[in-house]
Amino acid sequence: MPQRHSKNNNDLAFFTYDEKRKLGYGTQRERLGRDSIKPFDACCLCLKPFIDPMSCQKGHVFCKECILECLLSQKKDIHRKQVAHNSQQKQDKEDEEEKLRQQKARELEAFDQQNHGAVPHYNDRNQDRDKNGFHGANSVKVTSYEEEALRTMKAFWLPSATPEAPVKVAAPPECTTCPEGSEKLKLKSLFPIHFTEDTNDEKKSTPLDKTFICPSCKVTLTNTLSLVALSSCGHVFCKKCADKFIPVDKVCLVCNKGCKERNLVNLKKGGTGFAGHDDDLEAKDFKHLGSGSGLGLVRPAAKT
Repeated sequence: MPQRHSKNNNDLAFFTYDEKRKLGYGTQRERLGRDSIKPFDACCLCLKPFIDPMSCQKGHVFCKECILECLLSQKKDIHRKQVAHNSQQKQDKEDEEEKLRQQKARELEAFDQQNHGAVPHYNDRNQDRDKNGFHGANSVKVTSYEEEALRTMKAFWLPSATPEAPVKVAAPPECTTCPEGSEKLKLKSLFPIHFTEDTNDEKKSTPLDKTFICPSCKVTLTNTLSLVALSSCGHVFCKKCADKFIPVDKVCLVCNKGCKERNLVNLKKGGTGFAGHDDDLEAKDFKHLGSGSGLGLVRPAAKT
């Protein structure tokens, strides 16, 4: 007979901690590995090694062709939504005017009937007739009130009277945004960046393998290093050299072009599975009864 232990005791009315772990109950946490992180020399849109890289003021790196195509598609989408929004506002204005005209017509008709005695009086013998002298069910003539009632009747069982939910088109944003972040992004705010390629042939296994180094300390750039680009000239340095020399010399260490501290842009990166560098590299999935129960994932929430 097994010992009475949390791993063996299965006759309780509730799940033990060990049983919850085996079923995958609750929030499962897993640290992302190296294969799940974008390299520093990859485009944020196509996720391939960048070609003619450009960076925004927040440090997101894109291929020139990718970011230009993205901004162009955003402008076209904004223009299309703006046209739809303007047409909807025009239609809403026309509908409001039509409602006002109908309201005025009904008020005039009611006033005319009240002042000219158009409304007949009925006795008890013909109380089953309507106000216009016609039977409600057998009447052929339909008044304006009945037409309005039939038009606005919300009868879901009649195909002709099925109500429709109006689709509201919200006002589009006025400018394009960064695809990697939520900040505003314009074409003139992008600047090209230049990486210093390592010319040592001994480190290259194939001609396609490219390694980049810091032009100041000659350290190979990897995901474990924080990188800084100069918006004035576009040269990329490691953060250690950029913080040590550029604020003092006020010039670029490669081209001697003048720069200021506001020209320093920290490039965004993912890091590795062992060094987060101020990034939350933990994936979380919430499960009710685990993947084997048939319910699957209920509320996935992954942070990178």
